[in-house]
Amino acid sequence: MQDSTIRLGRTPVPAAGPLRRLAGRLNTKRAGHMVHGAKTLIAAMLTWSIVAPWSPEGRPYLAVTTALLMVNASTVYQSVTKAAQNVAARVAGLILALATARLLGPTAGAVAAIAVLAVIAGPRRTADDRLQVASTAVIALAATATDPMGSFLSPALQTLTGAAVGIAVNALVLPPLYLNESDSAVRDLARSIGTLLHDMGTGLSGRQLTPKAHTWLHQARSLDKRLTRAEEQVQQADESLRWNTRCVAHKRRKETTFDDTFRVLRGVSIQVRGIARTLADNAHDNHSEHHLGHQFLDQYAETLHLAGAAVQAFTEPRPAGGQPDTSPPPPRERLRAAIDGTLAWHDTMTDTIARGTLTKPGAWHVYGSLITDAERLLADLDRTNTH
Repeated sequence: MQDSTIRLGRTPVPAAGPLRRLAGRLNTKRAGHMVHGAKTLIAAMLTWSIVAPWSPEGRPYLAVTTALLMVNASTVYQSVTKAAQNVAARVAGLILALATARLLGPTAGAVAAIAVLAVIAGPRRTADDRLQVASTAVIALAATATDPMGSFLSPALQTLTGAAVGIAVNALVLPPLYLNESDSAVRDLARSIGTLLHDMGTGLSGRQLTPKAHTWLHQARSLDKRLTRAEEQVQQADESLRWNTRCVAHKRRKETTFDDTFRVLRGVSIQVRGIARTLADNAHDNHSEHHLGHQFLDQYAETLHLAGAAVQAFTEPRPAGGQPDTSPPPPRERLRAAIDGTLAWHDTMTDTIARGTLTKPGAWHVYGSLITDAERLLADLDRTNTH
């Protein structure tokens, strides 16, 4: 069982695979740009047709601007939250303009008062919100002095109308989902971890611990960048499902956003980093009695190959129901085989160390650290696979 699993772990990825993924991403981006442009045009024209008849001089620029901001939000949830912030900032600016116009009139003193009040009165707001409050107040200052109520009601109604139209278009016309991006980022993370494990196994079996140990450690540390990217994509995918009409219509809310999978891979990456750190420390340990024996390195190389195959199989999609079995075995069977093979190796090595028959007994603490990291790595995968 172990040999077949190892061969699966070492199976090269066809060159056409990455090319197909790249072509698919380009097509998806192109289609996304077209949908994005169509939604922007619809929101602008619809807002203009609704607001122009009653806006001052038939120029609903404020409403159209607000609608464009809302329809260009990356998710429906963000369009709603941004709309609330935008409307609140605009109304606050108009009220500030109305108050300063009554007290000071459209003067330089009023502009200075607006700037000071916008900073002092809104410490909990973001810099963008404070800037929007101040800019709205300054722009509305002159009109507020001549027509206080008209200059307040019209911009407020335009802002509300534009926000409502932008949210409606964003929510009803192919609202954005980021499941594919989340899927791709998590799979990329799993491939990177699996490849590193496979490379470490190949290096150990080829007696290349000393020249390659620090390279493996650097690669393990660089996984943090892929972790950050995957976490951002998973969070965005999860947010894109909130209040999304496509999820309601097609019952997609229960689809995975790889949230649980990412958490497992984050734990796995910690174990991989620990393995790489232990190997790097041991490679440059000046105490020769602490160096790992060839018997252990050969068998640990096999477990790293098995672990790499397990990590890569962990994120592979399950075959659709009703599809016949194909060769190689389905991902879940490959994952199960890799886990079983590694756990069997772990039991063998633990027994060997316990009986004191392992070469280089002075490195027992290093053996224990490496075996523990491998055990935890596979335990995380096994626990999630069972669920």
